[in-house]
Amino acid sequence: MPADNALIASSNLSANEAKDSRIQLPLRIAIFGFGTVGSSVARILVDSKPEGLKLTHVFNRNVARKRVDWVPSDVTWSEDAEAVLASDADVIVELAGGLDPAGGWLRRALEAGKSVVTANKKLIAYQGVELERLAAARGGHLKYGAAVAGGIPVIPGLEQGLAGDRIERMEAILNGTCNFILSKMEGGAEYAAVLATAQANGYAEADPTEDVGGFDARAKLAILMRLALRVVVDPEEIIPQSITPVSAVDFSYARDLSCTIRQIARAEERDGTVAATVGPMLVDQRSPLAWSRGTENMVILTGRYGGDVVFSGHGAGGHPTAVAVVSDLLALAHGSRRVEIPSVPARIAAEFEVPHYIRFLVVDRPGIVSEITGALARERINIRAIMQKPGYPQDALPFVITVEPCKSSALKRALANIAKMDCLLESPLDLQMLE
Repeated sequence: MPADNALIASSNLSANEAKDSRIQLPLRIAIFGFGTVGSSVARILVDSKPEGLKLTHVFNRNVARKRVDWVPSDVTWSEDAEAVLASDADVIVELAGGLDPAGGWLRRALEAGKSVVTANKKLIAYQGVELERLAAARGGHLKYGAAVAGGIPVIPGLEQGLAGDRIERMEAILNGTCNFILSKMEGGAEYAAVLATAQANGYAEADPTEDVGGFDARAKLAILMRLALRVVVDPEEIIPQSITPVSAVDFSYARDLSCTIRQIARAEERDGTVAATVGPMLVDQRSPLAWSRGTENMVILTGRYGGDVVFSGHGAGGHPTAVAVVSDLLALAHGSRRVEIPSVPARIAAEFEVPHYIRFLVVDRPGIVSEITGALARERINIRAIMQKPGYPQDALPFVITVEPCKSSALKRALANIAKMDCLLESPLDLQMLE
């Protein structure tokens, strides 16, 4: 063959190969759970028609009540999970939440070689490592960019943009419901009224325990610890603290300390040990964490080499979370693979040594402060300040003691002894102070 003809043949072959690479059937998408997030994902797929993605199935219990006329007529609506799992769908998008039956659905999908996209933080926190191994063994993919911080690309940022750094510490607002409640209380509202508003707006469930008790943020923190600190921890080892004891008087005292109060999830690794906690904390008003309002989430990651990186945005709601889900689907459609970040099992063995804010509510009598300071002194805890606002009745008097950085275990022992005092109307409120 003449050289020119060989060149032409080679050019034609390359053009055909390029053409074939573009002619790929779109990924067939099955959505499990057509609630707030599921319907938002479907809306994006139908309206925006992202290249390489096609909605083919919707699964939901009592699916007839979920039907909407804007979904194309060729989409199969089903209340038979097994039938959808056995269908020609390439990707299962799980948005039902919880451990069961969602865990079973995901395992069967991965075992069949399908890929899975999920926003299920509890399932990923407790079983994510196992599911990732199953996906790798069967040739599928597991993506969960929507499981933490809604539409904020924290997980893709850790897997891609920050994979070259060594993250040593994180502080985060990971629950939009709590942030909504506490930022409204900062403005003077009462907890019960704000919770009712959050429930009416769909930010909080009828039973808000998962959110206000810190369990939702705990699951998300465990996921971030695996990707950022590269440690696999049992979420049950992270003991959350509820926001419910926080009252208006605490925000008043916090302002006097140039602080506000937010639910913070924090973790760090130092000298081979790991510390982690979730709960309401005093945050300096100059901190970016204090600027987060409403349902916004914020994650601050501190790297050994890159320093601080801040992710911020809307962490709750159907549309922001759906954006993260569709972004994961597009990554699959275009051949993107996760960066494998090695992690090792670890236990929560370290403590944070930070200042603490302790609020007491007492029936006033002589000797109260001396008894409290004595209990603290026996644990070698130094007092930073004692604060008492005027205008409160003697039979229900709130006052605050702040202490220098100390181990939580030592303060816990001191407070256990203080709790025996007959003047206390309720248990002291102990909040960490971020500096």
